[in-house]
Amino acid sequence: MAGLTHRQSEILNIARSFGRVMVDDLTRRFEVSAQTIRKDLNDLCDRRSLTRIHGGAIIASGVENLAYEARRFVAAEEKKAIGVAAAAQIPNGCSLFINIGTTTEEVAGALTSHEDLLVITNNLNVAMQLYRHPRIEVIVAGGTVRRADGAVIGSAAISLIGQFKVDYAIIGASAIDEEGALLDFDYREVQAAQAIVANARSVMLVADSTKLRRSAPVRIAHLSQIQTFVTDLALPEQLQSICDARGIHVITALPKRPAEIDDAVPDLPMLRQD
Repeated sequence: MAGLTHRQSEILNIARSFGRVMVDDLTRRFEVSAQTIRKDLNDLCDRRSLTRIHGGAIIASGVENLAYEARRFVAAEEKKAIGVAAAAQIPNGCSLFINIGTTTEEVAGALTSHEDLLVITNNLNVAMQLYRHPRIEVIVAGGTVRRADGAVIGSAAISLIGQFKVDYAIIGASAIDEEGALLDFDYREVQAAQAIVANARSVMLVADSTKLRRSAPVRIAHLSQIQTFVTDLALPEQLQSICDARGIHVITALPKRPAEIDDAVPDLPMLRQD
């Protein structure tokens, strides 16, 4: 990126790979003072490349597809709240698809107390979260495993998905445009997502509000093809109008703020249903 020092470029590369950078780690790595690192982070935040957190910074959500581990740190608390709220909509004794993505994995993590579920997934991380639970049966789509994130993609995965007709599908998206198009970066991943949408009786989209500020080139589906949308902030007027017109159930899961997290006991996130 033009105008960055060599150290700032290296800091940005580290953040893109790992999702966040911490002041203490960077001072040791570059053998400079904490004040110097904080100035570098502030400069990168001013350029909207990073967002400051306590003790460091995380990669800012933008138009590029971030490394998988980096995506875990973007809107992490929002994704967790979305996961709990989405799982609360899933009854015991049902079948569901769970697609690729860090937010869908939060849904899977919140389903572990459910009973008598059949989960079909092309996400190895979801399978690893759920297979140990005796009341949850897990079926993993076969095919090529994408090393970057544990996604199973390709024709074999799509073929297996097509053999089922499930009660619910849990899908994510890398971006949502103002006209309601759900977008992603990898057309092979999108083909699997389209098969999931086509073979579910009810489709639930789980996506935090940063997805409304991003762009991606490949169309998954349109907002009108889903029945439930779980997010973390009120939708822009145009998207809310689409949801109202199509009868889409919008659930806003409010994440706990850092001060609340320190003192809170485990419970469900606050929900606002529109």
